[in-house]
Amino acid sequence: MENLQGIAEDDEQQRGRLVTIELRILRVYLDELIIMDGNPNRVDPNKWRPMIMSFQQFYGLVKQVHTSTLSSIAEELYRSPDVERAKNFTKAS
Repeated sequence: MENLQGIAEDDEQQRGRLVTIELRILRVYLDELIIMDGNPNRVDPNKWRPMIMSFQQFYGLVKQVHTSTLSSIAEELYRSPDVERAKNFTKAS
């Protein structure tokens, strides 16, 4: 665990009941069925259909609606240092 932060600490009825927990992901396992063809370190968004809970109801994702301008930016320009840390953790264990 990286950090634990109380929420609504100034509200007597809520104090100590709500927290946010910050975690560091050390390892990720992927089913081969969702890995991008030709790129074993990426999830193919066209193969992955996660279930999302919204207002206590479950929903699935639909096909791509339109492309994103973010997809035209090289991933290395916005990737956090956690990716390299995870690679080093995997090598060390």
